[in-house]
Amino acid sequence: MTHSFNRLTTIAALDIGSSKVCCLIAKISRDKKINVVGYGYNASKGIKNGIVTDINQATLSVCNAVETAEQMANERINRVIINISGDRIKSNIKSATIAINRNRPVNDLDIKKVIEKGINKINVEDNELIHCLPTNYRLDLGEEIKDPRNIYGENLSVNILLGMVPDIQFKNLSTVMENAHLEIAEKAFSAYASGLACLVDDEKEIGASIVDIGGGTTNIATFKHGYPIAFSSIGVGGNNVTNDIAWGLTTSFTHAERLKTLHGCAFMTSQDKEDLINVYPVGEEDDSLIKQVPKAELISIITPRIEEIFELVNKKLCEHGLKDISSHRVVLTGGGAQLSGIRDVATMILDKQVRIGRPKNVLNLPDNLYNPCFSTAVGLLLFALNYSERKPNKIISKPVAGNSGLSRIMTWFKQSF
Repeated sequence: MTHSFNRLTTIAALDIGSSKVCCLIAKISRDKKINVVGYGYNASKGIKNGIVTDINQATLSVCNAVETAEQMANERINRVIINISGDRIKSNIKSATIAINRNRPVNDLDIKKVIEKGINKINVEDNELIHCLPTNYRLDLGEEIKDPRNIYGENLSVNILLGMVPDIQFKNLSTVMENAHLEIAEKAFSAYASGLACLVDDEKEIGASIVDIGGGTTNIATFKHGYPIAFSSIGVGGNNVTNDIAWGLTTSFTHAERLKTLHGCAFMTSQDKEDLINVYPVGEEDDSLIKQVPKAELISIITPRIEEIFELVNKKLCEHGLKDISSHRVVLTGGGAQLSGIRDVATMILDKQVRIGRPKNVLNLPDNLYNPCFSTAVGLLLFALNYSERKPNKIISKPVAGNSGLSRIMTWFKQSF
């Protein structure tokens, strides 16, 4: 099923993460320019490692973010494009081949036929199909071809990248959306969306992996020849760093997050042994009980976890055959990418060129959103604008009627309590 998102004048994106929920509402001009007119975000509750753990708390988080965006945009929405994350993302490649008329060049109908043959072979038992993307073509089993149209051959082959998550995970997320009176128009992996927002065309063409370090998970999307060729994820993210600090310094999670933001670094310098930082013992509010510890102690807690993240990322890249490809770049994004020094550690462990990615592929983006934290949300808008995936026939979700006369949060409270 395909959706004509590019015919809409308004689109909405909802990034549901372990640390925050963010909603963007945008107007689309006739020349397909995106203008963000409303946004809202708040701390995420009821979501852990990309998985819904509390339906009511997750619903409230979604409602708050959506209503803030609606108020800014002065517009009510009932359909959104959502992200899919978590540590159980998987992808694989399906291939298909058809015979073609050797007396004429390949045309759009040939391409449609080979894709249809490929997607009709798909078995997604116990999984929800998130992506179904043609990645490359071949004529007569020759070299990869990005666009086979107007070329002669006898057989046309295609590889189709499938991205999936367990259907139980998606059902729980769908329940949250239903409770919030929102219809899921489409869905995309977080890292894929972030790649659309952060990668430049040359990176997608030559080869690059976007590593989206979220609160509960780190999601990876690898691009080559202009399209994604693999999706993967690991169950470690920025919240693990914060938890380590809270345990190591016996302070609250809130204060640990503050210490990470203000003083955290991915590697240690000689000066860090001299600098002192204030730590509030857990449960204490009296300023006289503040203890001072060397900044080096904080960094010695952070560094091993950051190294672990990139060692796991490196393992995923090796699985995709990218270990020894020096031209393959890595772009870090997501909230975890803001940690000081993280780029240097990634460069050392991954042995590749690394940069920090911010959402750059939407012009006139509000300053607040030009931040790695919002890469996925901005990328979802780009995904919707250029949506062209073909998928097998599936059960179509029925739209949920809007509640224009009543606050979304109040409606949910009345139904739940």
